[in-house]
Amino acid sequence: MNAIADHLLPQDICLGLEVADREQLFAAIARHLHVSHGLDEHSIAHCLARREQAGSTALGFGVAIPHARIEGFPSIRILYARLRAPIAFAAPDDKPVSHVLALLVPHPAAAEHLKLLADASTMFADRRFREHLNEAADVREVMRLFAS
Repeated sequence: MNAIADHLLPQDICLGLEVADREQLFAAIARHLHVSHGLDEHSIAHCLARREQAGSTALGFGVAIPHARIEGFPSIRILYARLRAPIAFAAPDDKPVSHVLALLVPHPAAAEHLKLLADASTMFADRRFREHLNEAADVREVMRLFAS
């Protein structure tokens, strides 16, 4: 099993998320993690937006991996969202994003953060993996894809 599958919970998979832009996306991620896990909504949205200002977290191929290390965060949280409609994300290939994997780690968990980013980049570089995610009909199927 990979580091992503170790930390991704079924309740943190959002299929058909409706947002208009990055700001709404970060707010929706923060709201979800607040409601589901009692985490600080403001800190999450702020840290994701601040990291994005340093440079786009879009990989290309319709994928973005927004991530942040958050002071006082209790544990690693991962959220996968497949957007209802793609949004602009300043991707290197100029394609809009429809797959989002948000990685949130406690500060200063640098080694874990880098491992998660590496695993996520490897997965999403695989065209077949992205195609299967597009076709996945439910949370169970998405969990299986991340675990394989």
